[in-house]
Amino acid sequence: MEARDKQVLRSFRLELGAEVLVEGLVLQYLYQEGILTESHVQEIKAQATGLRKTMLLLDILPSRGPKAFDAFLDSLQEFPWVREKLEKAREEAVVELPAETEEQRTELAKKKKKKKEGRKKAKVFTAMIVRTTPA
Repeated sequence: MEARDKQVLRSFRLELGAEVLVEGLVLQYLYQEGILTESHVQEIKAQATGLRKTMLLLDILPSRGPKAFDAFLDSLQEFPWVREKLEKAREEAVVELPAETEEQRTELAKKKKKKKEGRKKAKVFTAMIVRTTPA
């Protein structure tokens, strides 16, 4: 699952827990599509409350491959308003990139220095041409 999709699930976790009943169509669809295994379905069904079932599903989904988020959206046929919220959030999500490493910063500084030196050489060369060109 993409980082952006994981971020969306995390940010809507409590809302999904309150609005989505996973035991019906949601679980069966995800099982049918190969996103959940039989043991996942049994483990989710064994939870005492609907909230716990949804929370466990949300814990499992991120590790179920690149198609898991789209399959989850497809499984929300009984909850179109939830699906719409997730799709909108997915479009608007901006994934934070990891901070640059020291090595990347050093490499970037070297490139900038070379570029600056190249510009200086070009100016000197241009000045030499201008001086030697007859008027």
